[in-house]
Amino acid sequence: MPVSRLPIAMLLLLVALQPARSFAADAALIAHPAEVKLQGNFARAQLVVVEADSSSGAQVTRKSNDISSLAKYESSDPAVVTVSAAGQLRAMKDGKAKIKVSQGSRTIEVPVTVAGIVEQPDVQYLEQIRPILAKNGCAMAACHAAQHGQGGFKLSVFGFEPDKDREAMVRDSIGRRVSLVDPEQSLMLLKPTMQTPHGGGRRLEKDSVDYQMLVAWIQGGAAKPAKTENAVTKLHVFPKERLGQVGMSQQLRVEAEYADGQRHDVTHWAKFDSLDDGVASVTRDGLVTTIGKGQGGVMVRFEGQADTTLFVIPYAETVELADWKDNNDIDKLAVTKFRELGIEPSPLCDDATFLRRASLDSIGTLPSPEETRAFIDSQDPDKRKKLVDRLLGLTGDPAQDIYNDAYAAYWSLKWSDLLRNTSASLGEQGMWSMHNWIRESFRTNKPFDGFVRELITARGSLYSVGPANYFRIHRDSSALAESTAQLFLGVRMECAKCHHHPFEKYSQEDYYGLAAFFSRVGTKTSEEFGLFGGEQVVVVRDTGDVKHPRTNALMKPKALEAAEMEHPLDRRMPLADWLTSKDNAYFANNVVNRYVAYLLGRGLVEPVDDLRSTNPPSNPALMEALSKKFVESNFNLKHLMREIMNSRLYQLDSQPTKSNAADTVFYSHFAVKRLTAEPLVDALDRVTLVQTKYKNLPLGTRAIELPDAEYADYFLATFGKPKRVSVCECERPLDPSLAQALHTLNGDTLASKISDKQGRIAKLIKAKKSPAEIVEEIYLATLNRLPSAAERTQAEEFLTEHDNAEEVYQDLLWAIINSKQFLFIH
Repeated sequence: MPVSRLPIAMLLLLVALQPARSFAADAALIAHPAEVKLQGNFARAQLVVVEADSSSGAQVTRKSNDISSLAKYESSDPAVVTVSAAGQLRAMKDGKAKIKVSQGSRTIEVPVTVAGIVEQPDVQYLEQIRPILAKNGCAMAACHAAQHGQGGFKLSVFGFEPDKDREAMVRDSIGRRVSLVDPEQSLMLLKPTMQTPHGGGRRLEKDSVDYQMLVAWIQGGAAKPAKTENAVTKLHVFPKERLGQVGMSQQLRVEAEYADGQRHDVTHWAKFDSLDDGVASVTRDGLVTTIGKGQGGVMVRFEGQADTTLFVIPYAETVELADWKDNNDIDKLAVTKFRELGIEPSPLCDDATFLRRASLDSIGTLPSPEETRAFIDSQDPDKRKKLVDRLLGLTGDPAQDIYNDAYAAYWSLKWSDLLRNTSASLGEQGMWSMHNWIRESFRTNKPFDGFVRELITARGSLYSVGPANYFRIHRDSSALAESTAQLFLGVRMECAKCHHHPFEKYSQEDYYGLAAFFSRVGTKTSEEFGLFGGEQVVVVRDTGDVKHPRTNALMKPKALEAAEMEHPLDRRMPLADWLTSKDNAYFANNVVNRYVAYLLGRGLVEPVDDLRSTNPPSNPALMEALSKKFVESNFNLKHLMREIMNSRLYQLDSQPTKSNAADTVFYSHFAVKRLTAEPLVDALDRVTLVQTKYKNLPLGTRAIELPDAEYADYFLATFGKPKRVSVCECERPLDPSLAQALHTLNGDTLASKISDKQGRIAKLIKAKKSPAEIVEEIYLATLNRLPSAAERTQAEEFLTEHDNAEEVYQDLLWAIINSKQFLFIH
């Protein structure tokens, strides 16, 4: 249960147990805003009062103490403006007054001007009534916006159909919900105030400002929604960030910016949600209390717009970081976050661990015993950098750039999963065509913007134009819009298909505007490969449009947060230009976030394909810096990987320390990752020297080279090889299961490989290697390190106690393969 929903008494007890807050008696008070203008009946505004930060020239900083909830407020003329105990102002009549704010012996005054008060206010549905319904939860799916409504009263989700909602209130049930004769007898007022039984409980206080506003709307004839909406275009939350300690409080203030350029305080109508209940709780009115250490955000929503504010509560006041050395800009930004949060990172991993980690992460392949020995024995101080360049094929020397095929195979596997390349939907010819295009793109290190451009604008035969199969996998404009946005922008658009996105600014207009780019793409049959060849060709037609399901209007092609983009020949061309533009931050951020997750075990944003303003990165500066470098490299994926792998952050030990054990977000120690199905099978083959045979493919084909999702291999299925039915990263499960453990412990696959007469153990014995050499070879082949003294001693004891040395070696190999050191990248 979120802390913000705990009973008030429990929350107060929790806060009381935290260290007492300290205040600087001589620090000046600063009110935000410094001056308030209230326009019209029912106008309100929230004051936020903080202590100036003397260390920053008496300015408001993220370290400034908030005392809004502790200050006392007094209006010089309550007939003009009133003020609540929480610092909320309300307009009463035209005029001027001052609000006196005091805390102890310190006082300040805030000038207030009220204008536009009339005897009979004109209350607008869209600008005033709909926000009231949203704030009080009436238009939520759990209430009257449920599929069939509640109690015979149904509203649209988030109020996205205002005309129908107004009709439901005013005309349904013979008008009983609204009484134009006696407004205060309207059911829509009696029920939420509990003057009449209401299944949803009390939602509104009688005589509150919102109540009075609803009365005024009904008295004015319950006006219909205006045909032209003055929509909210942006939210501004104050403060944007706070740095402090457990137990501190912070009153938030929210302003909405409207299409006509005006800005109004909407704190009273905004909805507040904690993004990390372990760090901060927030009340209905926007009062945040920090309850744990770490970094957590608060999400603020109003009228289809959303924003966040960040709270940073250090684990320790200071950290030494005495042994830290920056390898590149990643480290500089990471260490800034460590200092801010009081986290001491783990030390560097050893050379053997780095070799294994870098090899599996970049080419999905275990290093050989010979490669391991050479790397461990090397005294070159730059050997880690040189290893990364060799693995990525960036040395410029053909004699060293020998891993390009493995690199291409491994990353083709990853993107084939995401692009859903499978014979189940494409047939054998289409699947191979797309696979070959993907693999060649990675083999030649094609810039990623070019890769995406070719995919988005592809046309022609599915058998000869690999990327054209994208339009066979996703057969309609809606599926193409959703997949393209999630794959290449990290934006999930599914919700906006039916209603406004609940946690983002995207609407149905945005959804169908994006879908319109694909509305003229289709397929036709071709007989180039014979009458029964089954070939299809992707074509672009002259006509075809997308209609808005609610308004039935034809939608013009429009990218997210951009202008309409029409093209006389192919609508997808301007989409590709916009999508891969160097100015499109979403494109670069999405790729960077995915590769940070692949290499460091966790994205700067999680889930990795859910980038939105209400899901901020854990280290925004790091995201921005990496994205900038990615763009400057002309979207070179290998350069991005080199930057990450060369960082000290990537090379930290995976063993957490007492200082950073609680950190799962900021990369203070390397995040352990389980080997996925294909690299694991290849690792078993490489360790045992027994190759797995796949149906219809030659012996020697590695698992990471498999082009299709459709292979009847029990081991791959058990370890989570995806069926490629979704573009979501989540389709490949990363958590270990009982079935996997049983399969490696008792399964025939592993047992037969270990005992194979042509396997590694048999060959080592046949070569008459000494027991010490065989044990050493087993460790080098599996864990890519030499055995420790204790491990050598234990192996010697086993050999002494048993007559059959071959069985001892097989058991040792079996035990190591079943260990976490082998099954995980650490």
